[in-house]
Amino acid sequence: MTETKHITHWIGGKPFDGDATRRGDVYEPATGRVAGHVDFASAAEVDAAVAAAKAAFPGWRDASLSKRTSVLFRFRELVAAHRDELAALISAEHGKVLSDAAGEVARGLEVVEFACGIPHLLKGGFSENVSTKVDAYSILQPLGVVAGITPFNFPAMVPMWMFPVAIACGNTFVLKPSEKDPSASVRIAELWAEAGLPDGVFNVVHGDKAAVDGLLHHPDVKAVSFVGSTPIARYIYETAAANGKRVQALGGAKNHMLVLPDADLDLAADAAVSAGFGSAGERCMAISVVVAVDPVGDELMAKIRERVAKLKIGPGDHPESEMGPLVTGAHRDKVASYLDSGVAQGATLAIDGRETPVLGGAGGGFWLGPTVLDHVTPEMDAYKDEIFGPVLAVVRAGSYEEAMELISANPYGNGTAIFTNDGGAARRFQNEVEVGMVGINVPIPVPMAYYSFGGWKDSLFGDSHAHGMEGVHFYTRTKAVTARWLDPSHGGVNLGFPTNG
Repeated sequence: MTETKHITHWIGGKPFDGDATRRGDVYEPATGRVAGHVDFASAAEVDAAVAAAKAAFPGWRDASLSKRTSVLFRFRELVAAHRDELAALISAEHGKVLSDAAGEVARGLEVVEFACGIPHLLKGGFSENVSTKVDAYSILQPLGVVAGITPFNFPAMVPMWMFPVAIACGNTFVLKPSEKDPSASVRIAELWAEAGLPDGVFNVVHGDKAAVDGLLHHPDVKAVSFVGSTPIARYIYETAAANGKRVQALGGAKNHMLVLPDADLDLAADAAVSAGFGSAGERCMAISVVVAVDPVGDELMAKIRERVAKLKIGPGDHPESEMGPLVTGAHRDKVASYLDSGVAQGATLAIDGRETPVLGGAGGGFWLGPTVLDHVTPEMDAYKDEIFGPVLAVVRAGSYEEAMELISANPYGNGTAIFTNDGGAARRFQNEVEVGMVGINVPIPVPMAYYSFGGWKDSLFGDSHAHGMEGVHFYTRTKAVTARWLDPSHGGVNLGFPTNG
C-alpha cells in the first residue's frame, strides 16, 4: 500500500506542530487515489499565523531596501534551482503535465524578478520650497499583515503574483492556497526561509471556507488578494471590504477569440487548440469561445479537428503527454455535463473528449479529453457558464460588428484575442472591446510582470490589478510630509492664515 503524505501549515518560520481537528484529502488526479492529507486551519491556526506575521512586521518594515532585495534575489535563485522539484509537486497534485508546471513556475519567477527592483519602485516624490523654506515629499509605506487566497489551477504562479511584491514593499504575508494542491506552497515557504526571510514574514495556512473567513474577518489583516471564480470573488470583496480591508479580487472568465476572414487560419487553429486545451482548460486565461466570422467557420473547424486528433493526453509525468487529467473527479463530472447539455440545447458535439484514449491505459483518473461544441449560441449554458475545463465552444458570426457586440455583451471581461492580418481591424478591436486584457494574434494575453494582470466587469472586484505598479500601489499607502527646518532667520509667531507666498 502506498503511503500517503501529510501537509500542514507553515507558521512563524516552521511547520505547524499542533494537531488538526479537520483534514482534507489530496488526490493524485492521474490515478484517482488519495495521495495525501492536508490539515485544515481552525480559527486558532489562522490567529497564530496572523499573530506571527504581525510580530514580524515591525522588523521587516524597518529592514533596509538593500536587505529586502538581497533576500529576494536569493529566493529567486532558489526557486529557479528547484523549478523541476516544484513542477513535480504541482503535476502530482494538480495533474498538469510537467512542462506546463515548469512554465507556471517560470512565469511566477518573472514577478519575483520584478519585485527585486523594489528600491526603484518605492521611490517617492519631492518638491523643494513649496512655500518659503518649506519642502514637501511623499513616501510609500507598507500596510502591515496582508493575505492571499489562491486557486488550485496555478498553485505556484498565482501566489507569486502576490507575495513577492507584498513582501518587497515591507509587508508580512499569510497565504491560504487551494486545499486541492497545497504542497507547492509549503515548499515555497521552505525556500523563503533558506533565502534568509525572517520568521513570520511569510506564513501558510491550509483549509476551506473557515480559514478564508478567519482571514476576511481578522482585524489585523489589512488587505486581501484573491484569484478564483466570480461568485467567490464577489463574496471575498464584499466581506473583506465590510471589515475595512483593502481588496483586489480577480474573478472568472469567458475568454473569446475572434477570427476574422482574413486571418491566417493555420495560426488561428494552432492558437485555439493550444489556448483551449493547455492545462486541461483549467486556466482563467484559457480561450473558451472561438467566434468565427463568416465564411471561415467550417474551414477553421476542420483545422481544429485535425490538430485535436493528434493531441495526446496522459499522466503529467508521461514524456509524451500534452494534456493531463482534471483536478478532481467532481470537477471532471461537472465539466463533462456540459457536453450533454450543449447537445440538448442545440449545439453540435464536434469532438467528444470522453472518447479520447489515455496514454499508458491509465485508469481511475479524472480524465476528459479535448472537446469541441460547434454552433454554440449565447443562450446555451455551455456559452454562459465558466466551464473551466477542456471544452471549446465555437460560435458563428456574420460580421465583425456582430462578433464585437457578442463579446462586449458578455458579463465577463478578463481576456480576449483577435486573429487578423488587418492592422486597422486589430486597432479598432483593441479600442472598442470591453475586456481588460487583449491579444492581437496572441491567444493568451497574460501581461509581463512589469505590467498588471486583471480584467473588467465581473472578472474583477476592487480597483487594483495584480503585480506591476498596480501591485506596488495596492500593497503600500502614501504618506505626504511637509517639512520646515528652522534657521536663524525665522520670523517668529504669525497668527495669520498660512498661504503659499
